[in-house]
Amino acid sequence: MTSDYRWYWAAGFVLLMTLVYFLQPILSPFLIGMLLAYLGDPLVDRLETHGLSRTLGVVVVFAVASSILVIALIILIPMLGHQIETLRENVPAMIDWFHNRALPWVEAKLGIAVSEFRLDAVREGLKEHLGQTTSVVAAVIAKATKSTMALMTLAANLVMIPVVSFYLLRDWDLIVARCRDMIPRHHEPLVAKLMHDCDEVLGAFIRGQLLVMGCLGVIYWLGLWMVGLELALLIGLLAGLASIVPYLGFFVGIVAALLAAVFQFGDLFHLIAVVAVFSVGQMIEGMVLTPLLVGDRIGLHPVAVIFAILAGGQLFGFVGILLALPLAAVIMVLLRYFYQRYRESAAYGKPLVAADVNDAVESSEVEEK
Repeated sequence: MTSDYRWYWAAGFVLLMTLVYFLQPILSPFLIGMLLAYLGDPLVDRLETHGLSRTLGVVVVFAVASSILVIALIILIPMLGHQIETLRENVPAMIDWFHNRALPWVEAKLGIAVSEFRLDAVREGLKEHLGQTTSVVAAVIAKATKSTMALMTLAANLVMIPVVSFYLLRDWDLIVARCRDMIPRHHEPLVAKLMHDCDEVLGAFIRGQLLVMGCLGVIYWLGLWMVGLELALLIGLLAGLASIVPYLGFFVGIVAALLAAVFQFGDLFHLIAVVAVFSVGQMIEGMVLTPLLVGDRIGLHPVAVIFAILAGGQLFGFVGILLALPLAAVIMVLLRYFYQRYRESAAYGKPLVAADVNDAVESSEVEEK
């Protein structure tokens, strides 16, 4: 590639980032639609191998996915809304318990001065803000209806997501083939290999990790429900979402569940039961879910995942969060490629083999004598 073409590619990349920055308000439904099309493409391909047309395969996948989503929403939203209301009502009491019992115990046992924590002010502030609405759903509706334009934008986005997903999923293979045809012929084999590696990493993470997150959320929810925890669904959902970073969901979930169990029950048995639930969940994740659904191709370090999500959100908001992991996967594959090229280059130097090392040692010994 000549320097002129490199400047073209650099200018195109800068232009793309500029467009992303200025078009953030309208990009979300397109990016979500692209993500859904990417997730659904393997299923449609599999249906095509069984004799269905591409369009019919897309319709089948859409119908099944929409049915599952509607059933899940019908079942989970009322339960989740009830638990959020329970949490909202109990937060001031939790703060009182923490201020009147937990902190004095810590102060007496450890000799740490904790009386400066003004939790009473925090409690009053929470009571003031949480008491402004009587329902979580009502709060969301009230916020959405403050602006007619905001409500229309939300409705348009909700309608556009399935439409964009359908057309992208129907033409996914064609779009990929057209993009591949645009690659310069002398670079096409290398770019195709790198994009294949990116697809393996990204597919393993997004498809596999999303399934792991969902399974862990259900496991934690059912386990905490069997223990009798009132906030089982809320904590299970929180732990499942936090599992996008390995082990983060375990720590977030077990801390939240232990605090809720101490406040609700206050005995050792239920604390041990909570620890058992999360221990079983970790065993199932490590021995079954991750090897089966993700495998060893993910390659994204947990710290890199956290940094990518935070950096994307800081730079481009919600659009940046959607773009963070795909860009992180591409960057990681490119870094691996350039690292391998560096190891094979003259700048790194040819490593000494065992015979060369022995010759060097013998020659130094002869020179010393």
